[in-house]
Amino acid sequence: MPTFDTSTPAVLVRLDRNPFHHGTLGAVRSLGRAGIEVHAVVESRRSPVVRSRHLRGAHPRPPGETDLAGVRRLLLSVSDHVGRPAVLVPLDDVSAIAAGRLRDGLAGRYLLPDQPSGLAERVADKAELVAVCEALGVPHPRTALPGSAAQAAAAARALGLPAVAKWSRPWLIPEGSGLRSTCLVRTAREARDLYARGAEAGSRLLLQEFLPPGRGLDWFFHGYAGRDASCPLGATGRKERSWPVDAGLTAVGRWLPNPAVESAARRLVAALGYRGILDLDFRLDPGTGAYHLLDFNPRPGAQFRLFTDRSGLDVVRALHLDLTGRRVPAQTPAYGRSFVVENYALLSLAASLAAPGRRRAGAPAPGAPPAARPRTEAAWFAADDPGPAAAMAAAWTLHAARRVLPGVRAAGAPAARTGAPAAAVPRPARDDDPVATAS
Repeated sequence: MPTFDTSTPAVLVRLDRNPFHHGTLGAVRSLGRAGIEVHAVVESRRSPVVRSRHLRGAHPRPPGETDLAGVRRLLLSVSDHVGRPAVLVPLDDVSAIAAGRLRDGLAGRYLLPDQPSGLAERVADKAELVAVCEALGVPHPRTALPGSAAQAAAAARALGLPAVAKWSRPWLIPEGSGLRSTCLVRTAREARDLYARGAEAGSRLLLQEFLPPGRGLDWFFHGYAGRDASCPLGATGRKERSWPVDAGLTAVGRWLPNPAVESAARRLVAALGYRGILDLDFRLDPGTGAYHLLDFNPRPGAQFRLFTDRSGLDVVRALHLDLTGRRVPAQTPAYGRSFVVENYALLSLAASLAAPGRRRAGAPAPGAPPAARPRTEAAWFAADDPGPAAAMAAAWTLHAARRVLPGVRAAGAPAARTGAPAAAVPRPARDDDPVATAS
């Protein structure tokens, strides 16, 4: 394991209200096990993350403190409590963008990557990302940016129905609005009606060609670009299971080589001059063999612990090493390693069994894992830190009884009849619904 500066603490910040965000727990454990003092901004003191033995301080987010001024007050308050400069680790797009905007005002309090001004916001903006991909020749789904409700309806028809609808700046969607960052529209009228809610959403509506999902078609790249412009950490993984099925977050992932995805990701990072942690999502179009970039997240993906190499290095640890002046060693791949998010993996399995006709054969991995069985890491359970898993299980049981299980029962039949993915099943999205908000 590399040698860390354990005199410099870390502050994790996440501003959404999802109590089941396993990426936060992964970051707490990763840094805490390295002997680093870890503080975290959490949604409440009832969060399962608070039960981790590796967390030194939990700082609940005051209600409404999500605007820039509120985030600044929050971060300065946490800094006062910590009492010395700390490495700041944003864990969602809102906090990553806020950290970039507040960089100068946080100087002397927090250590941050030397990111080009506004770049985190640019790549997180779905409309801007389209322009970036076009300029750099990175495959991306065909996209329309309608300027009226009539244009939205026409664009949906031209792209082919169903079409994917996205709000360009999803972090601006107000809590409790019922709007989702991404959804499917099956008719031109649905596209027209969704466009009419643009003022409420706070950003432009994009319509994209729907690339049908399938097992083995969804890939992701996690990396860290350092202060010396190198990218010592960069790895590709395949989504084996997701929740919602075929269209959601990673429930089971596997570390596998994919030279095409890795090459595209590294080229993109170098061209943009990006610094810090990144998480990119790709989908393979079997008809063309092209991997299309779907999202660029300027922060760790929730499943970042999948890419823990043989020396224990991951992107969060790389960030702390780099910002404290330590050398970030080259990554030693652990191909075949798996990561399982227990609660979502069970839901994905249940929904798949309810609609077996939805399962489609995907493309084989470009490279084969080693013959020996590699390690599988669980998102919640850890023998050295059992508290969070117990707290999550209790909270999840209550949540599932109230809201999730009815969605699992509904997820199969409509999709089996229409061929639509599970994400297209109508379901009310709430700001505190982990199914709708987890990354």
